Amino acid sequence: MKEHFEITAQTRQNLIDSFWELYCIKRIEKITVREITTKAGYNRSTFYEYFTDVYDILERIENSLLPNLSNHHPKNILPESDVMLHINHFVKIYQERSKYYVILLGDNGDPSFQGKIRNLLRSALDELFSTQSHVDDFILDYTIEYTISAMIGVLNYGFKREKNPPIEKLIQLIYNLMYNGVMEKSI
Repeated sequence: MKEHFEITAQTRQNLIDSFWELYCIKRIEKITVREITTKAGYNRSTFYEYFTDVYDILERIENSLLPNLSNHHPKNILPESDVMLHINHFVKIYQERSKYYVILLGDNGDPSFQGKIRNLLRSALDELFSTQSHVDDFILDYTIEYTISAMIGVLNYGFKREKNPPIEKLIQLIYNLMYNGVMEKSI
């Protein structure tokens, strides 16, 4: 029974890996089940034992990445708000999964995944800055949105390059952008 489970898990992973190789070079609308199964060395019926379609594989990949971010939600990191530590955790998660995040959050990535990441980050940043009562709600809202966009953009830019930037410098840059933006009292 254990051997069957291992074969099943390996087959599923082979299909996922084949899909991912294709997804890295072409949009999902252009990927066919036949391409995936040919690349993985299986037939179409094997594919349908594990997945309903190519979007199902993508959703499963994305869902496997989201818990890693949500486990680092501010409530789970520290009882008190320390912005630098929260940014550090997100950047470390991004770094660990950059192979996926660069593609999923990039120009040809999945907009719904970007929305899921943005919602997780917004929730975390809203909590962090909810105590900033001296900051106007409008400024706070737009600063958080700017920060989320900047974090995703800066990390994607950095990890797409041949030589990745020093993580500490990225963390400090994101922190400075966020802290200075949130602490400003007027535009």
